Amino acid sequence: MSIKKMSLLVSSFLLFVLVASIVINTMVVVRKQEKEKVSSKITFEIHPDKMVSSYNFVEVALVEEEKIEEEVVVGKMTGYGADCIGCSGVGALSCRAADGSRHTLTENGEYYNDTTYGTVRIVAAALDKFPCGTIVKVDHPALGSFYAVVMDTGGSMKRAWNNGYVWMDLAFKTESDPDIYATTSSNTTYSVQRWGW
Repeated sequence: MSIKKMSLLVSSFLLFVLVASIVINTMVVVRKQEKEKVSSKITFEIHPDKMVSSYNFVEVALVEEEKIEEEVVVGKMTGYGADCIGCSGVGALSCRAADGSRHTLTENGEYYNDTTYGTVRIVAAALDKFPCGTIVKVDHPALGSFYAVVMDTGGSMKRAWNNGYVWMDLAFKTESDPDIYATTSSNTTYSVQRWGW
């Protein structure tokens, strides 16, 4: 190999290292400043008779983080069972689960296994305000803090929302559950974590 070709190869290699270093440093700065995902692709070709034939410098894709409109409201909470007056007796919920299946309180219980939030309680709410699958963090004076998913509705919840306040109903398998009476509170905080499925 001639000295000229060797010199061109060394120069091309050094140029490649310089370009790669600049790209990597740029990606680090972008990630730190923007806190977004960055993907890059570099193509570099070396030809013995030319210093650099072609290069496709950087292809960057910035991906925005998912942002939700968080809302915190204070309202009323009560409890209901599948056998409540006017209920179906099996606790067939108004909403379908995320996978499209039906969930009933008597067969599946008052808990739902959410793929993101894990095991959460089921609540009824005004679906005009809180669509099916909405996740709320509940801060209750007697029950403490827990996560719940909106999977049902009721006339009282709808009327409350139409009158400008929030009322949610915590689901139980049966009205005879002694814990159902501890749910009644007019000072419960609901913090929306996700709007719908």
